Amino acid sequence: MKVLFQGDSITDAGRDWNNMHDLGWGYPRYAAEAIKNRHPGTEFEFINLGISGNEAQHLRERWQADCIDLQPDLVSILVGVNDTWHYAEDRNWMPNEYFEECYRHILTEIRTKTSAKIMMLEQYLLPVYDKEFFRVDLDPKIQITRKLAREFADVFVPLDGIFAAHCIGEKPTAWSEDGVHPNEAGARLIADYYVAAFEKIWR
Repeated sequence: MKVLFQGDSITDAGRDWNNMHDLGWGYPRYAAEAIKNRHPGTEFEFINLGISGNEAQHLRERWQADCIDLQPDLVSILVGVNDTWHYAEDRNWMPNEYFEECYRHILTEIRTKTSAKIMMLEQYLLPVYDKEFFRVDLDPKIQITRKLAREFADVFVPLDGIFAAHCIGEKPTAWSEDGVHPNEAGARLIADYYVAAFEKIWR
C-alpha cells in the first residue's frame, strides 16, 4: 500500500528532499510507525512530499509529478495555513475563490486520474496572541476546506477543532510554540488522529 503525505512545512518537518521516503520528524513519521505496527502483515510504502512554505497553488503546480505520476493508494493533504499567513502582514488576503479553485483542482485530479483514497486534514491555528487576527481570513478558508472535504474526502481530520479542544486545560505552547508548527507532542497528536482516520479507510 502506497501512502503519500502532502502539504506544507507541517508535513515536511525537516525531511530530506533528496529521499522521498524520508518522513522527517513530524506527524508523518509517527503516523507511519503506528500504521506499520497495527498492520504487520501489510507491505507499506510511505512517501513524504510536503514542502515548507507551500500554499494550495504550489501543490497545484507540482501535482502531476508529485501525486498523479506516483499513483498512490492513499493521499493525505494538510495545506491552507500559508494561504493565510503569507498574506497577513499587509492584510492583502488571498481571495477565497482562488484558494478554493486551487484546492478543488488537486482533489479533482486525484478523483479522475488515480484510484487513491483521499484524507484531508484541516488547516489550523492555535490561540496565540500574535496571530489572533489571522482568524478573519483563516476561518472562511477552513469552511472552504470543510466544504471540499464533504465533496471529495474519504476521511477528514478536523485539526482546528481538535487543537481547540486540546487547548482547554493546556497552554497552546504544549503543542506548538508559534501556533502553527507542532512540537513533538503536537506532531504525535496529529498522528494519533491521522491513524484513527486511516483505520476508517482500512475497514
